[in-house]
Parts: sequence; C-alpha cells; structure tokens
Amino acid sequence: MPPGLVALALGGFGIGLTEFLIAGLLPQVASSFSVSEAAAGWLISGYALSVAVGAIALTAATARLPRKEVLVGLVALFVIGNLLSALAPNYQMMLLGRIVAALCHGSFFGIGSLVARSLVAPERKSRAVAVMFAGLTVANVLGVPFGALVGERWGWRAAFWAVTVIGVLALAGIVALVPSGVGERQPGTVTGGPQPLPPSGLRAQFRAFRSWQVWLTLTATALSYGGMFGAFSYIAYTFTEVGGFSSADVAWLLMVYGVGLVVGNLVGGRAADRDRDRALVLALLGLAITLTVFGLLADNAVASVILVFLMGVFGFASVPGMITRVTDFAHGAALAASANVSASNIGNALGAWLGGRAITAGLGYTAPLHVGAAVVLISVVVMAVAARQARSGADPDQAPRIASPPDDVTAAR
Repeated sequence: MPPGLVALALGGFGIGLTEFLIAGLLPQVASSFSVSEAAAGWLISGYALSVAVGAIALTAATARLPRKEVLVGLVALFVIGNLLSALAPNYQMMLLGRIVAALCHGSFFGIGSLVARSLVAPERKSRAVAVMFAGLTVANVLGVPFGALVGERWGWRAAFWAVTVIGVLALAGIVALVPSGVGERQPGTVTGGPQPLPPSGLRAQFRAFRSWQVWLTLTATALSYGGMFGAFSYIAYTFTEVGGFSSADVAWLLMVYGVGLVVGNLVGGRAADRDRDRALVLALLGLAITLTVFGLLADNAVASVILVFLMGVFGFASVPGMITRVTDFAHGAALAASANVSASNIGNALGAWLGGRAITAGLGYTAPLHVGAAVVLISVVVMAVAARQARSGADPDQAPRIASPPDDVTAAR
C-alpha cells in the first residue's frame, strides 16, 4: 500500500468524523447556545447542503491547479472549519464553521479518488479508492459514539478539537507522503494505444459530461444512495416500533450497519477491479433484495441484525466501482468525480423525503425499506443499461482506462 493512500484515508476519516459526530452532540450544542432542537438540526442539514455545493464549486474553481496542492488546501479548509466550531462563541459562528468544513468534503473525495488511483497500477484502481474511502466508513462506525463519549466526558468542544488535530495530521501526511505531480496531465499509454490526457481546464472538465455513460453512472449513484439512505434515515423507528428493540439497542445496531459499510467498501473495491460492471449490477441487486427482505422480516430481531449488516455491505459495495467508472468515462475529469459525490447527496435527500412521505401516508415504519428497494431496483436497470451500452460501444464518448503514473512519479513514490 503506497503511504500516500494512508494519508488520504486519514483525511477521509477526519472528514467522516466531523460529518457524523454532531448527531451525538446536538443536545449539548443546543443547550450551550440556547437554541431549539430544530435550529441545532441545521448543523447537520446545513453541512449536507454545503457538501453538495462545495463539491462542484471548489472542484471547478481549482480545475487548473496541481491536485496535491488542491488536496492540501482542502484539508486546510477542513481544519479551519473545525477550529471555528471548537472556538465558536455563538450558534451563528458554529454554523459557519460547519459550512466551511463541509465545503471541502465533496472535492476531497472527488479529487482524492483520482489521486488514489494514480498511486497504484491500473488493475488495482478500485481497491485504491476503497482504501481511501475506508476512512469514511470507519468514521461512520465510530462517529456518533465518539462524539457522544467525548462530549459526555469533556464537553462538545473537545470533540471538535480532536477532529481538528486529526485534520492537522492528515494535512501533514498528504504534504509528506503524496508525491508531487501525481494524477496530473502526464503522457502515458495503455494496452491498445495512447491514453488521452485528463482534462484540466474548466471547459474541458465540462466537456466530459457529454458522455452518456457519465450521466448513467451519476443517475445510478443517486438512485442507489437514495434507496439506501431513504431506508436508513428511519431505521431507528423500524428497530424500535417494528423489531421490538429498545432505544438503547439502536446504537449498537447502527454499529453493525457501519461494520457492514467497511466490509462492503473493501470487498466491492476488489470485485470492481475484476469485473466492474458485473460487480456493480450484483451489488445493487443485492441491496434491492436485502431491503425487500428486511421490510418483510423487520419484526424478527435476529433477521434484523443480519439484514442491517447486509444493508451496509451491499450499500457501500458499489461506491469504489461507481467512482472509477464515472472518472474513466469522463477521461479523468475531477469535476465528474466530485459530481458523483454531489449525486450521492442529492440521492440522500430524495430518499429521506420519499421515506418520510411513505410514513406520513400511513404505510408504517417498514415502508421506507420497500420504497428504498424500489428506488434501488431502478438503479439496477440504469446500471444494466449502462453496462450493455459500454460493452457494445454505443457511447460515442467512451473513454479508455486512465493510465498508470509515468516513471518519474513512480520513482518518486
């Protein structure tokens, strides 16, 4: 494993922590600033909206800059945002800190995924992306309990100080361990002929979206995330109101789900390196089946534990392959990688809305699972169409794989 991947994974872990830990700190923060629970909730929703905007805006603004330097700047922005939150004298400054920290989220994972895949041989690119995203999945497991534990012992500000320190360590790691020039516009070859150079100008970045395959992949990403997150948003109600679990059980059940995310991310990355489109279709189909069965067996405690684990496995197994797929067909455009992150957040919002509508309609607390299964099933169809078109060469702008880094970059590693 190239040491630069470790630094990227640490950055992903820190960003994941700052996203998730706030859920366990909301009561303390609301009490500290004397605001309502609804107002405190904007520290979560405001973060999500900032992620969607920042992913496109910052990637577009930094299109011509060296990718290592961009990553350094993004992590520095992350550190500043968390520092603002740790020192915030009032709610408004706290919200500003959350927004600043969130701006780097989408661009970091979008550009970082391109850098990660440039650090390894082409046949290991999805696994490299999975390693970087392992930090995010581990943060998903530890984020809420970490925030609750640190907040209970030393106060909510201590949690943000801890994340700030992690950000500084990630920043130092990227400066020291990620080679300069990696992932840049370098000449290279692949089997079958010369490799096109990744676009760097903003206009060239947008031209990548002429590919029908890019749009199909982004659509499949949004739908798969929407189906999973729509079910996950209300999973606590499913556990307590249908499964018979106590409120205290929800924390460890969510950790089971988080462990599934870690496993699915790593297994999915390895599978995508063997046969990416087949792995993606099977992962999405597995998620649709899992959500359907979960909706039918939610009143069974043992089945619920197994199925929430599988929900995490299949839910994240498609992530590394989706990212490498969209960047391959976009000729390595960083804007497309960041658009994939924005698509997932749009899907999250859509899924949560659909799940909420189903409950409001009186369909019960298993309804989000069935709605999620239906949404994911549509993503299976979209992905199957994309895979078939890719095999037939129907996309006029189909891109070959991005080449491995040139000898001088490899030597630097």
